[in-house]
Amino acid sequence: MFILIHPPVVKPCEPPAGPAKLAGVLLGHGIPCEVIDANMEGMGTLLRERLKGEHAYQHHFSEDGITAIPQHLSNKWTSRSFHHLKDNLASLTSWETYKNIDRYRRAVIDINRVLEVESAPYGKVISLANYLDANLSPVASGDLIRAAERPESDPFYPYFAKRLSALLEREMPVIVGFSLNYLSQALCTFAMIGFLRRKHPTVRIILGGGLITSWMRRPGFSNPFGGLVDDLVAGPGEDFLLSIHGVAPDQGHHTPYYAGCTEGYLSPGPIMPYSTSSGCYWNRCSFCPERAEGNHYEPVPIDVAIEDMRILIDHKRPSLIHLLDNAVSPAMLRAIAESSLRIPWYGFARISRLLSELDFCLELRRSGCIMLQLGLESGDQDVLDSMGKGFDLATASLTLATLKRAGIAAYIYLIFGTPSETADSARKTLDFVVSHGSEIDFLNLAIFNLPVASPEEKGLEVCDFYEGDLSLYRNFFHPKGWNRALVRQFLDREFKRHPAVSTILKNSPPAFTSNHAPFFVINWR
Repeated sequence: MFILIHPPVVKPCEPPAGPAKLAGVLLGHGIPCEVIDANMEGMGTLLRERLKGEHAYQHHFSEDGITAIPQHLSNKWTSRSFHHLKDNLASLTSWETYKNIDRYRRAVIDINRVLEVESAPYGKVISLANYLDANLSPVASGDLIRAAERPESDPFYPYFAKRLSALLEREMPVIVGFSLNYLSQALCTFAMIGFLRRKHPTVRIILGGGLITSWMRRPGFSNPFGGLVDDLVAGPGEDFLLSIHGVAPDQGHHTPYYAGCTEGYLSPGPIMPYSTSSGCYWNRCSFCPERAEGNHYEPVPIDVAIEDMRILIDHKRPSLIHLLDNAVSPAMLRAIAESSLRIPWYGFARISRLLSELDFCLELRRSGCIMLQLGLESGDQDVLDSMGKGFDLATASLTLATLKRAGIAAYIYLIFGTPSETADSARKTLDFVVSHGSEIDFLNLAIFNLPVASPEEKGLEVCDFYEGDLSLYRNFFHPKGWNRALVRQFLDREFKRHPAVSTILKNSPPAFTSNHAPFFVINWR
C-alpha cells in the first residue's frame, strides 16, 4: 500500500497535481494507493477547530493557566478575526465575495491573523501561503533534521500525529511518499517524517517533488538525510515507485487520479490542476532554473492531454482548469482553441506573434481561456535580449492589446535587478506598464535571484544568498551597481507609487494571488 502525502504549507485552494499524477499511474498498474492532502486537512484543523469556542484563541494556556499567546497578538484585531472566522472561511467559497476585492482582502487578512495566533505558541508564523520559523531554516539540512527530531514543536503536530497514526493502523502501508515542492513545506514535511520514524520505524519513507529535484541536481549534492529518509527521488517518480513493486511501466497513459482530494478547498468552485508538459518548450531564457537543473521538455501528446481534460471535466465538474505548464506550447494552445472544452481555464504562455492574432485569441476565449500569465520581465528591449526572451516589445504591446480585445485577462510578471538592468532600464519598465495600464489586469513584481549553477554565473562575482547548504540561489555583486537595496528602494518609492501601477496592484488577491485571480475575472465578465 502506498500513501502519497502533500504536506503543509501551500495555498489551500486546489488539490495537489503531483500526487494525483502518481496515483493515476499506480492505480493504472493495479497498485493500491491513497492520496492525503495534509495541507488542506491540516489547515482545516488549525482553523475549524477554533470555531468550537466563541473565544477560541484562549485555547492555548501556560502551566499557570494564563494564555500563552504573545502580548502583541492579543488585541481587538485578533478578537475580531476569531469572531468572524466562520464567516470569513465561508466567504472564500462564495462567488459573491469575488465581486468585491476589499471584502475578499479583509477575509484573507483576518484568516491569516488566526493562523498567526495559532502558530505563535510554537514559535512559528503560519499563513495561508507560507510557513516561517525564526530559528530553523528550510534550506539548512541540519535544521530540517532538527525539525524531524522534535515533531511535536510543529503547529500541525496535533493534526498529523492523529491522522497518520489512524491511517497506518487501518491501512498498514509499507511505503509513505512525501511530495515536497516548496520551501514553505519543508519544515513541516520533516516534522512528519520524524514522527513516522519515531512511531512507525518500519515504514519505508520516500521523498520526492520539485524541491527535492532541485536539491539533488545542485552540484556536489550529497544526501544529508540518510537514516531518516529511505529514498530521495529526482524528477518524475512514476517509474521508481513501480520498480519498488517489480512492475514494469506499461506504454499506456493514465489520467491523474483526484478522488478524495476535491472538497474542502478555499475557492468558490472546484479547481482541477493539470500539466500538459514538464520542463519548458522554449528553454532558452538566461538564468532559468529549468536550464540550470537540466530539466528536459516532455509534452503530453496533444490528443491525450485534451482527452485527460475532458475526463476531469466530466467526472469532477470543476469550475476552473489550472494549466501548470511553465509555458503552454503554441501547439497545445491551438488544440485547446479548437476543442470544445468550454470551461474556464488559465495558465502560463509566452508572449508571441500567435497571441497577437485577434482571431486566434477570440478562439482561445471561446474555448474558456479567461486569463493568461505572461512573463514580460522587463520593458527594456536590451534587457529582454540579454535574457534570451525571444520577443520584442512591439509584439508584447500588440499581445496585450489583442488579449484585451478578446476578453482575456493578462497577469504580467516582471523581474527587477537582473545583471543587465540599470535604474534607467527599470524606469523603462515603469513607462511600459503605465502606457499599457488599461491592458494589464494583474502584476507580479519580483527581485531577481541567481540560480545556483546557472551557466551565466561564471561572469559574475557571487556570494552566498542564504546561510544553508540547500539554498537554490546565490547573491551577486551587480556589475552595474544596481544592487538589491537600490532595486527594492525603487520599487517601494517609485514603481509601486505610480497611480497607474498602484491601481493594478490593488486588483491582486492577497495570499492566493494568481490562483484566485481567475475567479475575479469570471465575475468581471
